[in-house]
Amino acid sequence: MVGKTLAEKLIGWHTASGTASAGEVVIVKVDYTFSHDAAGPLLINQLERLKTIGTQDTEWTSNTVFFVDHAVPAPTKEIANDQLLVRSFAMNNGIALSDAGNGICHQVLAEEYASPGELIVGTDSHTCTAGGLCAFATGMGATDIAVAMKLRKTWLRVPESFKLVIEGHLPRGVYAKDLILKALSILGTDGATYKALEFHGRVVEEMEVAGRLTLTNMAVEAGAKTGLVRSDEKTRKYLRELGREEKWREIKADEDAVYEREIVIDATELEPQVSIPGSPDKARPVSSVKGTKVDEVFIGSCTNTRIEDMRVVGQIFKGREKARGLKLIVTPSSRRVYTQCLDEGIIKILIEVGATITPPGCGVCFGALGGIPADNEVIFSSSNRNFPGRTGNPKAQTFLGSPATAAATAINGYISDPREFL
Repeated sequence: MVGKTLAEKLIGWHTASGTASAGEVVIVKVDYTFSHDAAGPLLINQLERLKTIGTQDTEWTSNTVFFVDHAVPAPTKEIANDQLLVRSFAMNNGIALSDAGNGICHQVLAEEYASPGELIVGTDSHTCTAGGLCAFATGMGATDIAVAMKLRKTWLRVPESFKLVIEGHLPRGVYAKDLILKALSILGTDGATYKALEFHGRVVEEMEVAGRLTLTNMAVEAGAKTGLVRSDEKTRKYLRELGREEKWREIKADEDAVYEREIVIDATELEPQVSIPGSPDKARPVSSVKGTKVDEVFIGSCTNTRIEDMRVVGQIFKGREKARGLKLIVTPSSRRVYTQCLDEGIIKILIEVGATITPPGCGVCFGALGGIPADNEVIFSSSNRNFPGRTGNPKAQTFLGSPATAAATAINGYISDPREFL
């Protein structure tokens, strides 16, 4: 019998037969469904149309979560009305609500909900973030999620898997964000369409869950259905710190699992990576773009503003000031991270360096709140996308990099190598 990949195992465990193979179309039980203020109004409209189908309300609502996270606080009356609709619908139907200021849906899911072995679907392409905890998690459209919410199941095609093996060790100043940008430069934005990206190798084995979540978050930027990392003692430690150790289970792919493609990356000589404007896969070593003038720096998003990232940012910023005239915006990914930053003195460092700190949420990444760049301005962002108009102005240009590279850039006012500050 042929061994199973992580995707085949996780999906198979949620089928009636208990098994699944790449290429099959299967119906699966869903553990969690969620939506947020950006897609919630459309989804709620679909739910109203589906009142006559599905399970009893007390059943379908129990594993459903609504988030208010994309534009916090609401910058327009239209968005405020959308958020009111989401908030009211959740509260009136006994649905779990993560309200404005609690954090980005993907970070809060990792902190409070997602666990190894689960299957999660949501109305957001970066739902795959939870794969860092070895949950099969993927984004779908509002109608598909509405049906999944009501029926507690959905259908999907079992994806083939790519095996990304990251060997060696991470050099100083190089982080998970640099690794995934390097991987994207190899794969391209459509090089893994509807595949499952499995991350393996010594570097991933030694990486804390925070970094693994960064890898799986950006799997979708290669077109992947999801990204996955095995569940191990690092996963157990993460869940223990969150008071959820009982949710831990060890999960790994079979030794003889079949992969459609294998890619090996030696991280040992890897430089910090920067994606130039236009697409996340346009990544290159920081040395090739070093010195490019920047008008704004954004440190935030579901990709990498967990406490581990913020500690590095605080280390770089401590005792320094941002470049004169540069706009620096920092958005912690969740209330928990914000509180940790307060407790560890990082917020004080951010204030002293000249940063504007916004409530936990999507912030500049989504381009629907404060921090939208002016025409022809250049923004350096630690988020996951730099397509034209992503940050709210198609006439601006966006570079992507790690929070460390973003912090170094904010100090100098031009794209800089974080290793000079560490």
